[in-house]
Amino acid sequence: MSVGIIIQARMGSNRLPGKILMDFLGKTLLQHILERLGRLRAPVTTVIATSILPQDDVVEAFCREHSVLCFRGDEENVLKRYCDCVDAWQFDHVVRMTGDNPFPDVEELDRLIAYHLENKMDFSENFSVLPIGAGMEILSKAVLADSLQNASLPKHFEHADEYILDHLEDYRHGTLGVSEEKSFPSVRLTVDTLEDYKRACFILRMAGTDYVTTEQAVAFGCQFDLRGE
Repeated sequence: MSVGIIIQARMGSNRLPGKILMDFLGKTLLQHILERLGRLRAPVTTVIATSILPQDDVVEAFCREHSVLCFRGDEENVLKRYCDCVDAWQFDHVVRMTGDNPFPDVEELDRLIAYHLENKMDFSENFSVLPIGAGMEILSKAVLADSLQNASLPKHFEHADEYILDHLEDYRHGTLGVSEEKSFPSVRLTVDTLEDYKRACFILRMAGTDYVTTEQAVAFGCQFDLRGE
Protein backbone atom coordinates (compact mmCIF):
# COMPACT_ATOMS: atom_id res chain seq x y z
CA MET A 1 0.00 0.00 0.00
CA SER A 2 1.42 3.35 -1.05
CA VAL A 3 0.97 6.06 1.59
CA GLY A 4 1.57 9.71 0.77
CA ILE A 5 1.66 12.82 2.88
CA ILE A 6 0.21 15.85 1.14
CA ILE A 7 0.99 19.19 2.77
CA GLN A 8 -1.28 21.88 1.40
CA ALA A 9 0.62 25.15 1.45
CA ARG A 10 0.24 28.48 -0.30
CA MET A 11 1.40 32.04 0.24
CA GLY A 12 -2.05 33.61 0.12
CA SER A 13 -3.18 33.21 3.73
CA ASN A 14 -5.87 35.75 4.54
CA ARG A 15 -4.79 36.58 8.09
CA LEU A 16 -1.04 35.92 7.95
CA PRO A 17 0.16 36.03 4.32
CA GLY A 18 3.40 34.22 3.60
CA LYS A 19 3.43 32.42 6.95
CA ILE A 20 4.66 29.12 5.48
CA LEU A 21 8.01 30.74 4.61
CA MET A 22 8.26 33.08 7.61
CA ASP A 23 11.25 32.73 9.92
CA PHE A 24 10.60 30.57 12.98
CA LEU A 25 13.87 30.80 14.91
CA GLY A 26 16.11 30.33 11.90
CA LYS A 27 13.91 27.96 9.90
CA THR A 28 10.78 28.43 7.86
CA LEU A 29 7.51 26.88 8.98
CA LEU A 30 7.71 24.37 6.14
CA GLN A 31 11.23 23.38 7.19
CA HIS A 32 10.06 22.67 10.72
CA ILE A 33 7.27 20.44 9.40
CA LEU A 34 9.51 18.55 6.98
CA GLU A 35 12.22 17.96 9.59
CA ARG A 36 9.66 16.52 11.97
CA LEU A 37 8.27 14.25 9.26
CA GLY A 38 11.80 13.00 8.68
CA ARG A 39 11.46 11.17 12.01
CA LEU A 40 8.60 9.00 10.77
CA ARG A 41 9.23 5.25 10.81
CA ALA A 42 6.47 4.46 8.31
CA PRO A 43 7.48 4.43 4.62
CA VAL A 44 5.79 7.47 3.09
CA THR A 45 6.24 9.92 0.23
CA THR A 46 5.81 13.59 1.07
CA VAL A 47 4.49 16.12 -1.42
CA ILE A 48 3.85 19.83 -0.95
CA ALA A 49 0.72 20.78 -2.86
CA THR A 50 0.42 24.44 -3.73
CA SER A 51 -1.55 26.49 -6.23
CA ILE A 52 -0.79 27.47 -9.81
CA LEU A 53 -0.85 31.18 -8.93
CA PRO A 54 2.36 33.14 -9.63
CA GLN A 55 2.62 34.09 -5.95
CA ASP A 56 3.22 30.42 -5.18
CA ASP A 57 6.23 30.15 -7.49
CA VAL A 58 8.31 30.66 -4.34
CA VAL A 59 6.78 27.51 -2.85
CA GLU A 60 7.90 25.51 -5.86
CA ALA A 61 11.35 27.11 -5.56
CA PHE A 62 11.46 26.12 -1.89
CA CYS A 63 10.66 22.53 -2.86
CA ARG A 64 13.45 22.46 -5.43
CA GLU A 65 15.92 23.90 -2.92
CA HIS A 66 15.01 21.31 -0.28
CA SER A 67 14.54 18.34 -2.62
CA VAL A 68 10.84 17.97 -1.82
CA LEU A 69 8.22 16.84 -4.31
CA CYS A 70 5.91 19.66 -5.41
CA PHE A 71 2.48 19.55 -6.99
CA ARG A 72 0.65 22.61 -8.30
CA GLY A 73 -3.08 22.66 -8.81
CA ASP A 74 -6.35 24.50 -8.34
CA GLU A 75 -6.16 27.24 -5.69
CA GLU A 76 -9.83 27.32 -4.68
CA ASN A 77 -10.79 23.68 -5.27
CA VAL A 78 -8.54 22.09 -2.66
CA LEU A 79 -10.38 18.77 -2.91
CA LYS A 80 -9.51 18.53 -6.62
CA ARG A 81 -5.92 19.54 -5.87
CA TYR A 82 -5.66 16.62 -3.47
CA CYS A 83 -7.28 14.16 -5.87
CA ASP A 84 -5.04 15.26 -8.75
CA CYS A 85 -1.96 14.98 -6.53
CA VAL A 86 -2.99 11.49 -5.38
CA ASP A 87 -3.46 10.45 -9.00
CA ALA A 88 -0.09 11.89 -10.03
CA TRP A 89 1.81 9.79 -7.47
CA GLN A 90 -0.60 6.86 -7.35
CA PHE A 91 -1.10 6.96 -3.60
CA ASP A 92 -3.50 4.40 -2.14
CA HIS A 93 -3.89 6.42 1.05
CA VAL A 94 -2.94 9.97 1.91
CA VAL A 95 -2.19 11.84 5.11
CA ARG A 96 -3.75 15.28 4.95
CA MET A 97 -1.62 18.02 6.45
CA THR A 98 -1.57 21.80 6.23
CA GLY A 99 1.44 24.08 6.07
CA ASP A 100 0.46 26.09 9.14
CA ASN A 101 1.16 23.45 11.81
CA PRO A 102 4.77 23.56 13.11
CA PHE A 103 4.26 20.82 15.73
CA PRO A 104 2.71 17.73 14.09
CA ASP A 105 3.00 14.77 16.44
CA VAL A 106 5.09 12.30 14.44
CA GLU A 107 4.86 9.54 17.03
CA GLU A 108 1.07 9.66 16.86
CA LEU A 109 1.15 9.83 13.06
CA ASP A 110 3.10 6.58 12.96
CA ARG A 111 0.44 5.02 15.18
CA LEU A 112 -2.35 6.47 13.04
CA ILE A 113 -0.90 5.10 9.80
CA ALA A 114 -0.60 1.63 11.31
CA TYR A 115 -4.13 1.81 12.73
CA HIS A 116 -5.56 2.99 9.40
CA LEU A 117 -3.91 0.28 7.32
CA GLU A 118 -4.39 -2.60 9.76
CA ASN A 119 -8.10 -1.85 10.11
CA LYS A 120 -8.63 -1.16 6.40
CA MET A 121 -10.14 2.25 7.10
CA ASP A 122 -11.47 4.80 4.63
CA PHE A 123 -10.88 7.67 7.04
CA SER A 124 -8.88 7.79 10.27
CA GLU A 125 -8.01 10.75 12.46
CA ASN A 126 -6.50 11.91 15.72
CA PHE A 127 -6.94 15.66 15.23
CA SER A 128 -10.05 15.63 17.44
CA VAL A 129 -8.10 14.38 20.47
CA LEU A 130 -4.73 16.12 20.03
CA PRO A 131 -4.06 19.88 20.36
CA ILE A 132 -5.14 21.98 17.39
CA GLY A 133 -2.36 21.64 14.82
CA ALA A 134 -0.73 18.51 16.27
CA GLY A 135 -3.11 15.90 14.86
CA MET A 136 -3.78 14.58 11.38
CA GLU A 137 -6.10 12.46 9.28
CA ILE A 138 -5.71 9.75 6.66
CA LEU A 139 -8.01 9.26 3.69
CA SER A 140 -8.13 6.47 1.14
CA LYS A 141 -7.80 7.24 -2.55
CA ALA A 142 -11.26 5.75 -3.11
CA VAL A 143 -12.95 7.99 -0.56
CA LEU A 144 -11.29 11.09 -2.01
CA ALA A 145 -12.49 10.17 -5.50
CA ASP A 146 -15.96 9.55 -4.10
CA SER A 147 -15.89 12.96 -2.40
CA LEU A 148 -14.95 14.76 -5.61
CA GLN A 149 -17.68 12.99 -7.53
CA ASN A 150 -20.42 13.71 -4.98
CA ALA A 151 -19.39 17.03 -3.43
CA SER A 152 -22.03 19.72 -3.81
CA LEU A 153 -21.47 22.43 -1.20
CA PRO A 154 -18.78 25.12 -1.46
CA LYS A 155 -17.14 23.91 1.76
CA HIS A 156 -16.71 20.45 0.23
CA PHE A 157 -14.28 21.89 -2.30
CA GLU A 158 -12.48 24.22 0.10
CA HIS A 159 -11.13 21.35 2.22
CA ALA A 160 -10.28 17.78 1.27
CA ASP A 161 -12.16 16.26 4.20
CA GLU A 162 -15.40 18.25 4.42
CA TYR A 163 -17.55 15.93 2.31
CA ILE A 164 -16.34 12.91 4.26
CA LEU A 165 -17.00 14.58 7.60
CA ASP A 166 -20.55 15.31 6.44
CA HIS A 167 -21.08 11.66 5.43
CA LEU A 168 -19.06 9.64 7.93
CA GLU A 169 -21.82 7.06 8.21
CA ASP A 170 -21.08 6.02 4.62
CA TYR A 171 -17.45 5.13 5.31
CA ARG A 172 -15.33 2.93 7.51
CA HIS A 173 -13.87 5.49 9.89
CA GLY A 174 -12.26 5.74 13.28
CA THR A 175 -10.55 7.98 15.82
CA LEU A 176 -7.31 6.80 17.41
CA GLY A 177 -7.06 7.91 21.04
CA VAL A 178 -3.93 9.33 22.66
CA SER A 179 -2.54 9.47 26.18
CA GLU A 180 -3.94 11.92 28.74
CA GLU A 181 -0.68 13.85 28.61
CA LYS A 182 -1.38 14.73 24.97
CA SER A 183 -5.15 14.97 24.99
CA PHE A 184 -5.69 18.73 24.92
CA PRO A 185 -7.92 19.30 21.87
CA SER A 186 -8.69 22.90 22.86
CA VAL A 187 -5.03 23.98 23.06
CA ARG A 188 -3.95 25.93 20.00
CA LEU A 189 -0.64 24.98 18.35
CA THR A 190 -1.45 26.00 14.77
CA VAL A 191 -0.32 29.27 13.16
CA ASP A 192 -3.07 31.37 11.64
CA THR A 193 -2.47 34.79 13.20
CA LEU A 194 0.43 36.95 14.37
CA GLU A 195 -0.38 35.90 17.94
CA ASP A 196 -0.10 32.25 16.89
CA TYR A 197 3.26 33.01 15.27
CA LYS A 198 4.56 34.60 18.47
CA ARG A 199 3.32 31.60 20.49
CA ALA A 200 5.06 29.12 18.18
CA CYS A 201 8.34 31.04 18.37
CA PHE A 202 8.04 31.19 22.17
CA ILE A 203 7.52 27.41 22.31
CA LEU A 204 10.54 26.78 20.09
CA ARG A 205 12.69 29.17 22.10
CA MET A 206 11.68 27.71 25.46
CA ALA A 207 12.03 24.09 24.34
CA GLY A 208 15.48 24.67 22.86
CA THR A 209 15.50 21.25 21.22
CA ASP A 210 15.41 19.84 17.70
CA TYR A 211 12.14 18.06 18.36
CA VAL A 212 9.49 19.71 20.52
CA THR A 213 7.17 17.07 21.95
CA THR A 214 3.44 17.61 22.12
CA GLU A 215 3.66 17.69 25.92
CA GLN A 216 6.30 20.45 25.74
CA ALA A 217 4.37 22.41 23.14
CA VAL A 218 1.23 22.30 25.30
CA ALA A 219 3.08 23.35 28.45
CA PHE A 220 5.00 26.22 26.87
CA GLY A 221 2.01 27.29 24.77
CA CYS A 222 -0.14 27.59 27.88
CA GLN A 223 2.70 29.44 29.61
CA PHE A 224 2.78 31.92 26.72
CA ASP A 225 -0.97 32.50 26.94
CA LEU A 226 -0.79 33.05 30.70
CA ARG A 227 2.04 35.57 30.27
CA GLY A 228 -0.02 37.40 27.67
CA GLU A 229 2.92 37.89 25.33
